Amino acid sequence: MNYITKFAEGFMKLFQSGGETFISWMTGIVPVVLMLLVAMNALIALLGEEKVNKLAEASAKNPVSRYMILPFISAFILGNPMAISMGRFLPEYYKPSFVAAQMQFCHTSNGVFPHINPGELFVWLGIASGLETLGLSTMDLAIRYMLVGLVMNAVGGWVTDFTTCLGM
Repeated sequence: MNYITKFAEGFMKLFQSGGETFISWMTGIVPVVLMLLVAMNALIALLGEEKVNKLAEASAKNPVSRYMILPFISAFILGNPMAISMGRFLPEYYKPSFVAAQMQFCHTSNGVFPHINPGELFVWLGIASGLETLGLSTMDLAIRYMLVGLVMNAVGGWVTDFTTCLGM
């Protein structure tokens, strides 16, 4: 009977932890993302959707601006997960590739710009503490990770272009 009781308590603890996480999101990340959505939509309304569409069209013309510059700017300004929303201005053909590059960039820029992906900051801090213990610079690794990430994320986005065009 003791095992059944322990199992039931553990089972319920799982859902209680899930509820606590959900409430923390409702008081943490959800309002932030909501305010970013409002700010982005207000900015788009002020600038005009036509101008924003023209900017996205201009950035969609080549893979460097589409998978390196646009993901960097949107991640830096909007953070994760809001940065994905910039893909709405791209032609449908490029949306899967943009999302691939964008989500990867949110990971690889975390050491230099922790505001982009605070949910994964604990991973970076774990690596950084090991480097600090060895007396090494964390910024050196952060910049290298971001620069390699920019290139590899752009390559990943471009490769996604080729893999998604096969079905069209």
